[in-house]
Amino acid sequence: MHALVHSAGIQDRDGGALVIATLFGLYPFLLKLYADGGYSGAAFQKAATRVIAKLDVEIVRRSDAAKGFVVLPKRWIVERTFAWLSRCRRLARDWERFNRKALAFLRLASIRLMTRKLCNPA
Repeated sequence: MHALVHSAGIQDRDGGALVIATLFGLYPFLLKLYADGGYSGAAFQKAATRVIAKLDVEIVRRSDAAKGFVVLPKRWIVERTFAWLSRCRRLARDWERFNRKALAFLRLASIRLMTRKLCNPA
């Protein structure tokens, strides 16, 4: 739906606020956001509610009692998508010098992925 590429000097929580600010301007009907533990905190919550007041942010946390690998609800969807995108060799490493080129290759990989899913429904 939406992606931003920024330098590694920006923390995930701050980058998430940038994504929310532009994403919900494009899709104001979205009301639910799933995020991992890195996005928990007052600063991210404040930025999210500033963009859209009705936004429900649900932090998906790993249980402290869990041993080994545990599938977390809703988080596997994001991890699966990252795995599919990582199949593109150009996205496997940070080769790009400019953020706009990295974003262009991310979009091309997403188009390739969606085209395959639409043409080969199995």
